[in-house]
Amino acid sequence: MKLRALTAAATTAALLAGCGGGADTGSEGPVDLRMTVWSANAKHLALFDQIAAAYTKDHPDVGKITFEAIPFENYTTTLTTQIGGGNVPNLAWILESTAPDFVTSGALAPIDKDPDLLPSTTANWEKDGQLYAYPFSTSPLGVFVNTDLVEAAGRPSPAQQVAAGTWTWEEAAATGAAVQKSGKGGIVVGDFDYKGWDTLNSIWAGWGARPWSEDGKTCGFDQPEMVDAMSFVHDLAFTTKAMPGPGVTKDFYAGDAAMVLTQISRAALLEKARFTWDLVPLPKGPAGEYSVVGQAGIGVLKRGKNAEAAKDFLAYFTNAENSAELAQFFPPPRKSQLTAETLAKANPLLKPAQLQSVVIDGIERGDIKPSHTGYAELQQTVRAALDPLWRPDADVSGVMSGVCAKINPLLAK
Repeated sequence: MKLRALTAAATTAALLAGCGGGADTGSEGPVDLRMTVWSANAKHLALFDQIAAAYTKDHPDVGKITFEAIPFENYTTTLTTQIGGGNVPNLAWILESTAPDFVTSGALAPIDKDPDLLPSTTANWEKDGQLYAYPFSTSPLGVFVNTDLVEAAGRPSPAQQVAAGTWTWEEAAATGAAVQKSGKGGIVVGDFDYKGWDTLNSIWAGWGARPWSEDGKTCGFDQPEMVDAMSFVHDLAFTTKAMPGPGVTKDFYAGDAAMVLTQISRAALLEKARFTWDLVPLPKGPAGEYSVVGQAGIGVLKRGKNAEAAKDFLAYFTNAENSAELAQFFPPPRKSQLTAETLAKANPLLKPAQLQSVVIDGIERGDIKPSHTGYAELQQTVRAALDPLWRPDADVSGVMSGVCAKINPLLAK
């Protein structure tokens, strides 16, 4: 995910400020807890408050529990600044991209690991067998489709193509190109603005491409799979125009685009949609069927006051009962709850078949979005190195080699 303004120096300084030292447990009377979150969605916050109210009712030792919403685009910047400045929250959402920094820095207190958690959901948050954040939201990406626009363009619906086994990136591109001729947008990549390059993994993963090797030491941008994938993206933007180009914005939720690649939690934005919509898995790429999973964890900050009280509330906030409630927005990481029947109760806007193919199958086989220690510096270095790609006459292979030249020294650290 996106960390546009944070330098590596700021990240390191802030996280190191969280290392070492015990929590302050000397408070008298009820203690207050604060958790930073990136969502300001009224329904999300109302549910959080509901869970917190039930907890404080039975825990007189805890006073107020507040959820501090920080804008997504500045979330990690603000959080690490708070930690570095001594205004440490008790608990915090942590994006998957910065999980290695938070987990390895010692900023987080260890928490108990529930045996019901799927191993694939906890890997990002573990070190030496110890869990340091609860994998709160494990949300696969799917494709929301405006079937009215697709039908008007004379194209087969993606759902029909899924059923026929012909739902591929070539077909998706053809549909996007057909729709854009009407003045509407074709394929929108959620949260992609030609700066947040890492959201494009919803496409390049279909080519089997990776930004760097699994051990994080070798650049993958110049590999054939990534060059081919980014050539495809370049064609979408500048040749077929199947994807809005730089500086062009199309709002899928307002009915201005045929498709959007995003997480299923965005279904809530379609509750009052004035068009017919569907949800299908990501198209099949040259490497075959695939899934990409976005994830966030909730951790207890070691230097926050009353860390033990924060751990206890986190255990309650994420227990089986509350996890089932939260599932309406955030797919649960629990084996016992990852069923179409359970998810359907919490997600009435989605059909059981959609939940099975996009959510359940996606979590079980999906790749977590990119992460790396020192991610902020890597993210900005790649963004700058990719700038020449977003021109009609770009030399894709040359640009990709240039990205590796820039980030190789960072990967070698």
